[in-house]
Amino acid sequence: MYDYLLGGKQNFEADRRAARDVLSKVPAAANIALSNRLFLRRAVHTLAQAGMRQFLDLGSGIPTQGNVHEIAQAVNPEIRVLYVDIDPVAVVASNQILDGNLHCRAIEGDFTRPDLILDVLADSDLASIINLDEPVVVLYCSVLQLIPDDQIDGVIAPIRDLLVPGSALVISHVGVDVSDRWGESTVQQAADVYRTHAATDIRFRTDEQITALFSDFEMIEPGLVPVDRWRPELSDPDPFVAASIPSPMRGAVAFRR
Repeated sequence: MYDYLLGGKQNFEADRRAARDVLSKVPAAANIALSNRLFLRRAVHTLAQAGMRQFLDLGSGIPTQGNVHEIAQAVNPEIRVLYVDIDPVAVVASNQILDGNLHCRAIEGDFTRPDLILDVLADSDLASIINLDEPVVVLYCSVLQLIPDDQIDGVIAPIRDLLVPGSALVISHVGVDVSDRWGESTVQQAADVYRTHAATDIRFRTDEQITALFSDFEMIEPGLVPVDRWRPELSDPDPFVAASIPSPMRGAVAFRR
């Protein structure tokens, strides 16, 4: 659905039907998806320029417009990226794109089971891609709103709390003010469509709740803001469209000092 909303080609008829259903309820859905993707791109570009050399994208999804490795390796071709997703189709498609790229890989894994992801990362075969003894960027982009409040800490803390100083977190998450910006009935319709097609609920969280996900990590400027307001002045690292699109999504980048 996300890929279709971004105008990509890595989607299926069921995805297109579901995405069109969302668009019928929330015409701005495509703009919201694009704005979130542009935030991801600006965050990755910023961190790559800051010297980060490892990126772990959890819940990465099927490859779409502006992948993490494309942005990061445009800054430094030796940056390493590991994509993790529960969908085997997404993993296969990702590895087809990454064929010949010695610094990147996609593996099958459930970001809601960090214990299993850590077990996989302990595999020596992946040590050349992600080494948790060194600073690493962990990305949770537009995925944590799928997790209930009573489970969220158990999803994010095991990996977050292992990260060494110099590591970074990138999080984008739908905020509670989405109802104010888009209307309660519109939001509920969109949530109902997502529940029907993706068999899950969306959780809207306050800025305080989203900030808590970063624990002791220190946010860099401008802090937690709507994703379209996160460093919009940054030039895009390649010709992919760069536009500032109002969004109900909140985003931030933070370092462990």
